[in-house]
Amino acid sequence: VQLGESGGGLVQPGGSLRLSCAASGFTFTTYSMSWVRQPPGKGLEGVSVINSDGDSTRYLDSVKGRFTISRDNAKNALYLQMIGLKPEDTARYYCARGGWPYTNHWGQGTQVTVSS
Repeated sequence: VQLGESGGGLVQPGGSLRLSCAASGFTFTTYSMSWVRQPPGKGLEGVSVINSDGDSTRYLDSVKGRFTISRDNAKNALYLQMIGLKPEDTARYYCARGGWPYTNHWGQGTQVTVSS
């Protein structure tokens, strides 16, 4: 199982980023997928989950209306569109196989820093 995140970076408050995750080594179309983050000095929190078909999603309350999870099963890819970013969104973001908290494989993560 391999999961590779990309798309992180430094952005000003109110800005946008799109995270991507390339998946390989397993049958992507049969798994729910999650985005999980770890803010500096804090524990892990599940940001968003999408089911295998892509027609059911759920979000952490603090990101509802600002983040959108999606997937492209033809490309074995997972995405997280983030708008209206806030300093409290600063974290390392991980792509994970499975529906949070029942995830069992993780990528290396991509850093998102929201700061002026």
